Amino acid sequence: MYLDGLILIVIVMFLGILKRESVKQPEVRLISIFSPVVLDIPAADLPAKLINGGIAGLFGVTCVFPIDLAKTRLQNQQNGSRIYTSMSDCLIKTIRSEGFCGMYRGAAVNLTLVTPEKAIKLAANDFFRHQLSKDGQKLTLVGEMLAGCGAGTCQVIVTTPMEMLKIQLQDAGRIEAQRNLIGRHGGGGGAKANVVQRKSPTALQLSRDLLKDKGITGLYTGLGATLLRDVPFSIIYFPLFANLNSLGRRNTDGSAPFYISFLSGCLAGCTAAVAVNPVDVLKTRLQSLARGCHDETYSGMKDCIRKILRHEGPSAFLKGAYCRALVIAPLFGIVQVVYFLGVGEFVLGLLHGQKH
Repeated sequence: MYLDGLILIVIVMFLGILKRESVKQPEVRLISIFSPVVLDIPAADLPAKLINGGIAGLFGVTCVFPIDLAKTRLQNQQNGSRIYTSMSDCLIKTIRSEGFCGMYRGAAVNLTLVTPEKAIKLAANDFFRHQLSKDGQKLTLVGEMLAGCGAGTCQVIVTTPMEMLKIQLQDAGRIEAQRNLIGRHGGGGGAKANVVQRKSPTALQLSRDLLKDKGITGLYTGLGATLLRDVPFSIIYFPLFANLNSLGRRNTDGSAPFYISFLSGCLAGCTAAVAVNPVDVLKTRLQSLARGCHDETYSGMKDCIRKILRHEGPSAFLKGAYCRALVIAPLFGIVQVVYFLGVGEFVLGLLHGQKH
């Protein structure tokens, strides 16, 4: 019941945020929507932010989703059922067994929900920044951290079910490959066993089954782990980015050059991503409903930590860490380019011109 109450509170908070956003807020800096990234560019209206966020999200997911799929499969495989030795090995085997489209299993979920996810984060971030600022003055570093944490907390209402469905679809290929491997080895006498290919469920089927069996809470499995991953990411990222972005020469208006912000965001984002990777491993394991033949089952976070330490050792918490680092850098680059080019403002300008 407490989870239903938490979801309701977040929904009510977001509705209040959207109402507040109807009044234009004075901003001097803008927060990126893929990770809490401060961009030294003039602030845009909310519609332009949402267009920029949607475009950046669609391009970002398309570009880096195969790496994210490899991360999920590497994090979920356990010592007794190792199929992939590295990210490249995972991608090569995925293409051989599932085809090129196999690398994009679950991408439709992200492409569908990425815009509302970023809309919530953008609106919430602006709301918290406005509440924390005093008479329009520049926010302190602590204030920026709190605003980012508040926005990350609100966005889990979309992030958690999105990750939940995405992980099931991404990991289906690994489980099928493990089943095929066991089937071939179980043939005996050199004869190959007949392995029945099972059709992977769709996101709609998974959603319907979860809602039928567990109700709305089924879609929010791993909510605590998602919060423990996203909020610390913001806390680590903000001070690191602020210090790195202050280095080097400045533009005439005092802002950081594009390449300084880009490199600072990439380095800070990669560092924060690797730092919270242990929690991401826990989240992935807890949100995986289907299990391989030799995979452990977990009753909660404590049980998951204990079994990973016992059977796989501390190094298991760093599984997929370099994949997460490789995902963050191009995501930030795409977001930075979209905002730097002002795609949302350009689209709104065209629409405004057509009306007149």
